[in-house]
Amino acid sequence: MNLWTALLDVLILLLAALLLGAFCERLKQSAILGYLLAGTLLGPHALDLMPSHKAVATIAELGVALLLFTIGLEFSWRRLRSIGPIALGGGTVQVLLTGAIATGACMILGLSGRSALAVGALISLSSTACVLRLLVSRAEIDSVYGRNALGILLLQDIAVVPLVLVVTALGGEGGTSAAQIGWDMCLAAGVAALLVASLYLLLNYVVPLLLRAKEAARNRDLPILLAMVTAVGAAWVSHKLGLSPVLGAFVAGLLLAESPFATQIRADVAPLRTLFVTLFFSSIGMLSNPAWVLEHWALVGAVVAAIILGKAIVVFGVARLFRSPLGHAAATGVCLAQVGEFSFVLAEVSRQSQLIDRHLFELIVAATIGTLFITPFLVALAPRLGRVVGRFGLGGHEAVHFLDKASYPRDTEMNGHIVIVGFGPAGQCVADALKKDPRIPIVVVELNANSAATAHSAGLRTYLGDAGRAEVLEHVRVGVAAAVVVTVPDPAAARQIIEQVRSLSPRTPVIARARYHLYYADLVQAGADTVIDEEQRVGLQLASAVCEKLVSAQPNAR
Repeated sequence: MNLWTALLDVLILLLAALLLGAFCERLKQSAILGYLLAGTLLGPHALDLMPSHKAVATIAELGVALLLFTIGLEFSWRRLRSIGPIALGGGTVQVLLTGAIATGACMILGLSGRSALAVGALISLSSTACVLRLLVSRAEIDSVYGRNALGILLLQDIAVVPLVLVVTALGGEGGTSAAQIGWDMCLAAGVAALLVASLYLLLNYVVPLLLRAKEAARNRDLPILLAMVTAVGAAWVSHKLGLSPVLGAFVAGLLLAESPFATQIRADVAPLRTLFVTLFFSSIGMLSNPAWVLEHWALVGAVVAAIILGKAIVVFGVARLFRSPLGHAAATGVCLAQVGEFSFVLAEVSRQSQLIDRHLFELIVAATIGTLFITPFLVALAPRLGRVVGRFGLGGHEAVHFLDKASYPRDTEMNGHIVIVGFGPAGQCVADALKKDPRIPIVVVELNANSAATAHSAGLRTYLGDAGRAEVLEHVRVGVAAAVVVTVPDPAAARQIIEQVRSLSPRTPVIARARYHLYYADLVQAGADTVIDEEQRVGLQLASAVCEKLVSAQPNAR
């Protein structure tokens, strides 16, 4: 198959992905569904319009490595810590628990230990690309369950690398004993450590001698070339060492993230990542066999239902373990109930290592694609399900936790106070302004334990609870409050809080924050007396700054 035929196939696939992706967007669905559908229709098991589909799949594998490279560029322990313990702790527990349950279920169904572990590993991952894209497009990434999902997904992205090592070791030759598996994993870890050390020395000592920051600033081509050579070169070396190429690409991105070129590289690589990721999802669709799915539709449907229900329950339990409220835990579980795109990488490694046969591979691919197709509907369902489930949460005094309650006056003594809901940057600014007048009592309601601790350390009367629930608002006596200030960025949560305040106290003034102009009218309709439109305010300030610059420049122009 010559080069031009392969390029024509790539062009046809991208065109189909563009058209079907746009069609899905018109239907208010994720474009990823269109990419998957494009690959399914053009693939070898349907219309078979791409004779060089193997070459396309090879190019798509490069897209996976590049995606891991960009994840490494954007990853930081600081970002993970800012989300809270559910990111590192909850994500780890979720991966291990889901993998263990799936492994046990597969062994009960008759799979060998190695095969069951491989299937458990790939089922433990959810779709970072699909879920985060949907949450951002729906302006729900700042919600409690959105942050929970982000934290767990970030940990899952990190877990891809050790999981690939585990599956590679499981598929190694030389016996089936646990000792042999352990030896294979240690050997792979040693080779991986050698790769990391080599890349560290190269990127921190050799590259700076050849490429200085000033030279990179003058020529923007150099950082792009550095990124591509590093990512592809690390992937190639990793492959030659018997490891997964995604490991080398991820480590390369992780190490480059600390370089002075990181910000520019992230921006310049983004268009290439879009291209390769589109090819990747389309190539996943090419793996689907519609005829096989129709023949085994009952089995595929049962597996898809089991995965969605099982993962939703596991993630719900993990979120509850890390003190997430009932409704938000349920929404988090629904958002992460699918099998992720990197599971295809593990499935392919498992197939090549003969850990799974062709029939099981077909089932895994069909079930995974099925969960990805359902994901947009699950993410849309999450907030509504969360509100319904949240109504069955604990009531009374168990609905809110007091921070250092003994130092506070009795609840009945609160009167004429200001209730600040949310203690992020916006809530902190409100509190700092109000604290200038010591006669104004301030009460903070915060759902995040770290933010609540910050408010308490600032000497503010703080309650850890969900202000969207009537019991919490009754505890802070909104009926006799001078005003309620809603600073949470999540528009759905803000609307629910405003409606609850209005139902308990129609006369209490409510001042709310609208992070997006799109939701301004919703907050007004919910009952807010004043809504601060952030996008409008920023626009006015930008216009004012421009006018000031023009006025100051006029005497110079003369």
